[in-house]
Amino acid sequence: MIFLYLKKGLVLVISDLLSLITVVLCLIQKIPQIRDLYGYKSARGISPLSLYLELFTYSAMMLYNYCYDYQTLTYLEYPVLLIQQYILIYLVLKYKRLLVPNTYYAVGGYALVVFLFVYNILPKFLLAMVVPLCTPIGASSKIIQLAEIIRNKDAATVSLTTWFISAFTNLTRIYTVSVSSGDTMLLTNFTISFLLSLAVYLAASYFKRQRTVIVVKKSVVLK
Repeated sequence: MIFLYLKKGLVLVISDLLSLITVVLCLIQKIPQIRDLYGYKSARGISPLSLYLELFTYSAMMLYNYCYDYQTLTYLEYPVLLIQQYILIYLVLKYKRLLVPNTYYAVGGYALVVFLFVYNILPKFLLAMVVPLCTPIGASSKIIQLAEIIRNKDAATVSLTTWFISAFTNLTRIYTVSVSSGDTMLLTNFTISFLLSLAVYLAASYFKRQRTVIVVKKSVVLK
């Protein structure tokens, strides 16, 4: 059985392995961020708008892959990420005190659109029109988050682990998509997403180090 599988070729075997690694990492990608938010009971440095835009791209990419019958293993991380994203958005809205009636109306509208696509009530060609927008929208979400960190000069509640996993899994998807489908839209999206996730990770790392240096200096002065 293993021998027959390996006969697929090293390129495809590596692609399947990276897909599995990506899905496993996505199972925990946002958990460190959720844990930090819950621990700090604060969402300082986290942009709600960035999360909304990210939710849009995750949803559109999952529906696009699902409706066009792409290999499940190449997009299995999206359902997992979406569940974590829902929890993350809830916590951020809670700690920023943005859970208002209009929020629940928006949730209902979002759920309805997803339902209509999943059951082919809305035509899938609409998704093919939307997916190219995922690249600028996804990029905007990360740029907004990057700007939020720089504006606050504070990344205390931003999880480095989450953003490292984001950068790494986008990098692995560049390989797996190029092998499985070569879809130009998906490849462009993952490449830009990788670069911007890496930028957020580096910015958060810098301001966390700065915060540590300030705390150490203050403790030295107090002594």
